[in-house]
Amino acid sequence: MRCFLSYLWWPVLFAGSLGLVCLGMKTGHDVLAFNLTYLGLAITVAIVERLMPHEREWLANDGQMGPDLAHTLLNKGLAQVIITFVTFMGIADWLAPSGGGFWPTGWPLALQTALGLVVVEAGLYWKHRLAHEWPWLWRFHAVHHSVTRLWFFNTGRFHVVDTVTGLMVGMPVLLLLGAPRDVLLLVSAITAIIGMLTHCNIEMRCGVLNYVFNTPALHRWHHSKDLSEGNRNYGENLMLFDQIFRTFYNSPRRPPADIGIRHYMPPDFVGQLKAPFTGQPL
Repeated sequence: MRCFLSYLWWPVLFAGSLGLVCLGMKTGHDVLAFNLTYLGLAITVAIVERLMPHEREWLANDGQMGPDLAHTLLNKGLAQVIITFVTFMGIADWLAPSGGGFWPTGWPLALQTALGLVVVEAGLYWKHRLAHEWPWLWRFHAVHHSVTRLWFFNTGRFHVVDTVTGLMVGMPVLLLLGAPRDVLLLVSAITAIIGMLTHCNIEMRCGVLNYVFNTPALHRWHHSKDLSEGNRNYGENLMLFDQIFRTFYNSPRRPPADIGIRHYMPPDFVGQLKAPFTGQPL
């Protein structure tokens, strides 16, 4: 039964969450549905992590719940709300009467969303890869990689600079191309849902889905201290560009439970905000 459930968790949680967002869009309460769905997904994942964990040792308190929550609410959450839901969505609504620009507005919404994911992924892939390969960006991204366990609660643990630079490389391209509000919302929702699932501490087997989407199995390798494993799987939602540029990694071995970074990261929230500017060794 446990093995059977491990194959069901990812597609059921992903499809169920996305379905609720789509239902909310049809009733005219898209942003409310998005937020309630994300909260419901977080609660569900938190429960399943306790019932069917991937790593039992990751259930232990790491002393980082305070900083994780602060990063999630202030750095990730607030920036996401202001930039995506207020600025980007507002611009999309304002531009809507003038037409779709270069965007194929005549396509079915599902195809438009798939195209939007690919367009956004191009920017997210290279931004993420540069955050590992360019020392200046790594200083900010290291805050996220300093976690010693993966679970739903540290999904949003990002330095504010890391968050803002990520938001700037995807959605603005969709706006320039004339993508409508619904596409922006669905792409944002899918990114949030997959982000939660990739960081969860649930035993999941994703099979062929690993070659299309970013999954927990792939992202656990990305958090490895061994850079031959950690500097792989940069995709945010899709593994398309990892396949193209040969950074895809999916070993039959079990991903390491000992994850994190090899240099010091302050244990407190303010210290983590300041760390990229201190010039400490990487």
